Amino acid sequence: MKKEVPKMTKESVRSYIQEHQIENIKLAVVDVDGVLRGKYVNSKKFLSALDKGFGFCSVIFGWDSNDVLYKNDSFTGWADGFTDANATIDASSMRMLPTEDFKSVIFLVDFSESGAASVCPRSILRSTLERLEGLGLKASASFEFEFFLFNESPKSVRDKNYHNLEPMTPGNFGYSILRSSTHANYYHQIMELSKEMGMPLEGLHTETGAGVLEGALEYSEALRAADNGALFKNFVKVWAQQNNLMACFMAKWSSSYPGQSGHIHISLQNTDGSSAFYDKSKANGMSDVMRWFLGGQQKLMPEFLAMVASTCNSYTRLIPGFWAPTAASWGIDNRTCALRAIPGSEKSQRVEYRVSAADINPYLALAAAIGSGLWGIENKIEPTKAVDGNAYDVDFSQELQLPRTLSQAAEKFKNSKIARNLFGDIFVDHYAYTRLWEDQQQLGAITDWQLKRYFEII
Repeated sequence: MKKEVPKMTKESVRSYIQEHQIENIKLAVVDVDGVLRGKYVNSKKFLSALDKGFGFCSVIFGWDSNDVLYKNDSFTGWADGFTDANATIDASSMRMLPTEDFKSVIFLVDFSESGAASVCPRSILRSTLERLEGLGLKASASFEFEFFLFNESPKSVRDKNYHNLEPMTPGNFGYSILRSSTHANYYHQIMELSKEMGMPLEGLHTETGAGVLEGALEYSEALRAADNGALFKNFVKVWAQQNNLMACFMAKWSSSYPGQSGHIHISLQNTDGSSAFYDKSKANGMSDVMRWFLGGQQKLMPEFLAMVASTCNSYTRLIPGFWAPTAASWGIDNRTCALRAIPGSEKSQRVEYRVSAADINPYLALAAAIGSGLWGIENKIEPTKAVDGNAYDVDFSQELQLPRTLSQAAEKFKNSKIARNLFGDIFVDHYAYTRLWEDQQQLGAITDWQLKRYFEII
């Protein structure tokens, strides 16, 4: 069995590559849509790049998830010839690749130049965490992803035009011991894959729906947690296709089932490692810092929603009664709310950011969740009264209502002065443009719903 590799430095990486005679190394960047982009390099190229950096084509931030070039993007394009951006390898991001039969590892890449760094999702999260450290605080986080498994292949789903897909298992079997025992081999493989790649799952179970699973990643330091989220999504898809399955992380793939969540659990620590969220003298153990953090998250959720609900499909999930919020609500251990404050001990006191779905870019969603919270701490923002009962029955003020479409969310984000202060003008302009572009791509599409609705009767 391959063993998990500990957190590495440049020196230990160099020794590991040479000692284990690893010939080919995979380098990866996460683009604005959360898609892993990258390439193999040989060991000679890698060892040189580890010290000096290397050029990575800036097109990875200049096209959409379908490799279509943005037409009016100011960051990169035909005008500058899609120049190389100077990339640097994060030695500490090294992971094993148990999905490959030969010796290989993967590293995540950062950018040192101001232009690329200003739009790179991993860099945006880094800068958010650095600002948090300026307050004497550090963040830990974990992701929970729901995903559907299908007895399909990339070819078969296209041959079927994405209709009449066959789930791995039929019926609604939430938390099913029957299903997880019958397919125990798959469950063990997913959990072992996650462990070997240094992103262990603390739990894996069925959810309600045909062929749907939920994996809860263990807590990590915030940047590592986002790395884990991005790698987990990608390599569960790899594992699935290697086993003649397909994994889907859409926010909602069918109107017959609830959407797939991608909830984020967040806690803050002081520099001495103690919890910044826990105060036993306060109601529900919530410290002032935790309350202000929640206040900022609640206040800014409508403005930052485009960073969290980043696809057109995201908004099909955000409807009443389907375990997803429609307003920036919060409550104590209340799963009908967008923000769930979870009381506990000093080790377990945390906030669950429940508006996010499985289609998130983990870096940007976590940057939005933490960035809005740190703004709340900086400005001592008080949240509204906690929701007691069903949040769908509460009449929230207009300012707490969430945008209903990606375009609405992108416009609100583009006009947010706080977003510009937290994430920078270059990122806000670039990202808002990419989300408006994304929403415009669906406007010309003739959907099944439109055909069924109008084909005969109109």
